[in-house]
Amino acid sequence: MTTDFFDDPELADIRQRLQSTDSTIRRIAIIDLADLPGDEHVPLIAAALQDPAADVRLEAARALEAFETTESITGLVQALQDTDAQVREAAAHSLHDLKLQASARLILPQLETATPFTRVALFRALRELRVPESFSYALAALKDASPAVRREAVAVVGYLKNATALPLLSELAQHDSEPEVRRAAIGAIGFADSNTVLDALLAGLQDPEWQVREEAATTLGKLKLADAIHPLIETMQDDYWQVRIRAARALGRLREPVALPVLVEALAHVISNLRKEAALALGEIAVVEALPALEAIQNDADPEVRKSARLAISQIQAAQAA
Repeated sequence: MTTDFFDDPELADIRQRLQSTDSTIRRIAIIDLADLPGDEHVPLIAAALQDPAADVRLEAARALEAFETTESITGLVQALQDTDAQVREAAAHSLHDLKLQASARLILPQLETATPFTRVALFRALRELRVPESFSYALAALKDASPAVRREAVAVVGYLKNATALPLLSELAQHDSEPEVRRAAIGAIGFADSNTVLDALLAGLQDPEWQVREEAATTLGKLKLADAIHPLIETMQDDYWQVRIRAARALGRLREPVALPVLVEALAHVISNLRKEAALALGEIAVVEALPALEAIQNDADPEVRKSARLAISQIQAAQAA
């Protein structure tokens, strides 16, 4: 730090406000600090993570996302154990945005001794850092007693795309007691490149929670597994239109004409988003037999449905002309 920095009148004013007994004044001082050029003032912001007022600590955690310094990373990692949930979330978010491997080296040692709510924040911070060293920690946490920890660990494993985790992820997808963990596991196995996860995904289509069924349909569409065609066709009768939308989208990606009847039927559904997805899926399948049904909805009340119908018709015509 330079003498000029210490002698800056604006900084002197901010430092004085940081000593105020009014937490609102201290919080605004943090905002003003973050607006100063350079990073010499980062230690002052990091120090505010120890402020007795949660709103001041929250502001400091948010401000530090802009600074790639040792002080900012160390302070944010420590803030992941803050007693206030908003502060922990802000610290995790800032670490996400920084995406520095140095963060991971500070986070990983804390996982073994941290409380469950802190492990949730730690794994959330690790998720987008995608450092291979976090895999073994996340894999072990897939058996954690806390559902929230398992969910966040699943996300870390999914982002790393390590195939050795697929058996355990498939097990969680089918048998975990918590729907959010099952849903996360189904999404995480979307990186698989074989039928090894088919059973787990087909089981997901039968899950009692519609959000899990929705995720299963989405993942099956991403993987484009041929054996999923008929289960997805059956899913077009799901009680929840949200699940049907994902099933329609998946069937479009699979491009099998056998799905034509259920997709044509969906063009008459009361939910316009489902009509739109069914039209788009028919365009992907691109068989001439779909043209009459698509032409019939060109006057649909929803402009997005009309647009999707026109696009699908053009796709089919182009495929026929090729």
